[in-house]
Order: sequence, then structure tokens, then C-alpha cells
Amino acid sequence: MSSVSIQKLCVRFGANEVIKDLDLDVQQSEFLVLLGPSGCGKSTLLHSIAGLIDVNDGRIDIGGQDMTWADPTDRNIGMVFQSYALYPTMTVERNMSFGLRIKGTPKAEIERRVQRAAHMLHLEPLLQRKPAQLSGGQRQRVAIGRALVREAGVFLFDEPLSNLDAKLRAELRRELKLLHKNLRSTMIYVTHDQVEAMTLATRIVVMYAGRIQQIGVPSEVYERPENLFVAGFLGSPAMNFLHGHLKPDADSVRFESHGLSLDVRAYALRAQAGADREVVLGIRPENLQIHADGQFEATVSLIEPMGNHYVVWLEFDGKLLSSVVSGALRFCVDDTVRFSLDADRISLFDRATEQRL
Repeated sequence: MSSVSIQKLCVRFGANEVIKDLDLDVQQSEFLVLLGPSGCGKSTLLHSIAGLIDVNDGRIDIGGQDMTWADPTDRNIGMVFQSYALYPTMTVERNMSFGLRIKGTPKAEIERRVQRAAHMLHLEPLLQRKPAQLSGGQRQRVAIGRALVREAGVFLFDEPLSNLDAKLRAELRRELKLLHKNLRSTMIYVTHDQVEAMTLATRIVVMYAGRIQQIGVPSEVYERPENLFVAGFLGSPAMNFLHGHLKPDADSVRFESHGLSLDVRAYALRAQAGADREVVLGIRPENLQIHADGQFEATVSLIEPMGNHYVVWLEFDGKLLSSVVSGALRFCVDDTVRFSLDADRISLFDRATEQRL
């Protein structure tokens, strides 16, 4: 197990600055997930840690040693790519052991490591098959096994599940979670899939435009987003946003928007946001509740069945708001319904800075 420490990292491709003055500490045994949209710099950061991309400024320490300019083979890492990259003419066993054989590892040690990885990944019956005889999920497990046999200090995963269908992704997510639990290795995982991030991570690093937007445990990042980007990126459906003002008076603070007034006194006092200011109110769909005694009125625009729940889209004051509804529906499209906002679960953002209040 090794920690990873990154200080003031900058990566540029020509005039394009992809990583901008980035600091990040990854603890031993942590499963850290780099999450963000395409082009945010998460894969570039991972490849910089692996030594596959030269950095322009900054420092990368792995296991307490400066590895900024070290060759990839000297960094004690194991890496799994998005593509399986298996040798088609080799068996599973030969694919997994190839790197060890090249390094001259003793035969008995190679066999021990391959058998251990195969047992962890349920590959024992497949060791003599070739990649063409395997499913996509099995091939990705072989690619993971090839990294595991290195017994590295840090394992890097570059969107390893993105080529798989939904069922296989769910299965391999569970296997990766169990693998980390058993190995207690340091793992850094890149994805744009928020479900993968929420289910796998010890901590999530949300990135955008080459910078870290927020670092925290999944529940913290989901429930207390630091800015509008994080709030809108995490969640499916995304967080609902309403633009308005905070209006303080003698004994309360209210959020005022077209057709909506909400007492946010507890939040505003906690955030020291008592002054009249332009803000954005955010609320998750599960905290927008449709019921007969609701404070506000809207029209049902669309209903999306999701199996164990429904996503109901409401037209309110020219905007579409989403609500997650469990159980049987008691209304239809075009019906007028009433809804309430759970004031204890809202987020408020400064409209100018887009930062959380």
C-alpha cells in the first residue's frame, strides 16, 4: 500500500492548460474516485500519476518518494485501461503473467500470484481460455487480474467499465468493491458515471476544467455540494434550481422567487446570509414532495416510470421541476397537483460566485 501526494501539478498540451495548479493527497488503502465530465482532466491526471504523461510543473510523490520524472515501471503501480488490451493469442493465464515473465519473476512466484488473482476474480475455470472465448466482463476481469499480479502499491483504473453493458457494470462494481475490501490497496479510479463514483468511492474528487471543485465522502458531496457545478453534475435527475432573492425581515429570512416563497431562516442564519442578495436555491428531486397539502401548485408535464419509483416532471412558473415519487401514482399527465419543498434539505448558492452559502 502506498499513499499518493500531488502538489501544484500543471499539465499543458501546447497552449492548452489541462491541469491547473492541482493539489491532492490520496491516503493509504483509500478508494479515491476522480469524477467529472469529458475533458475535465481526470484521465490526464491519472496518466500523470502513472508516468504516461510528462508534467510541466509540480510534484508527484508515491509511497513518500518523488516520482515526478520516474519511469512508469519504477512507480510500483498497476493500471487497468478502458480497453482490455489483451494478447489474443495468449491464454488468460499467459496474459496475466506476461509482465512478471518479462521481469524474470521466479516461476513459482508467478504461479502463486496468478492463482491468487484468479481466485479473487473468479477466473480459475477460465485460465486456459483465450480472449476470444470470453465475454466482455470476463475480459475486463482478466485485465484487472493482470494489474493485480504486480502486487503494486497503487492501482489506477481508467474508466474500466465504460465498454460494458449495464448488468455487467453492476456486477463488476460489486467485485471491485469487494476486491478493495479484501486487498485494502490504494486505488484511484476515473469515471464520468456518478453511480460508479457514489457506490465505489471512499472519497470523491469532482473535477471541472482542470481544477478540483470538491473533495468529500459520497454522502457529503451529494448532500452539501460546494458550488452550482457540483450540485448540477451529481444526481439523476439533477438537482432542481430556482433563481430568487433572500429577503430578511425582523424575525425570519425568506427565499422569494416568482410564485414561490419559502422560510429559509435556519439555513440563512447558519450561512450568515441574512442580507438581501441574489441566490440560487437547489433541491434534490427526492426532497420535492407532491401531496395534497403542499404549499405550491404545478401541472404534471411528464411521468417517467423507473421500476421502483417514478420521476414526475412538474411545470411551475415556466420551469420544469422533477420529483421522485415512490408507491402508486394518484395523478396523471396534465393534472394539477400541489407540492412542498423540504426546507431542511435545500442548498443555497450565491448567484454571482456560484458558491454555496
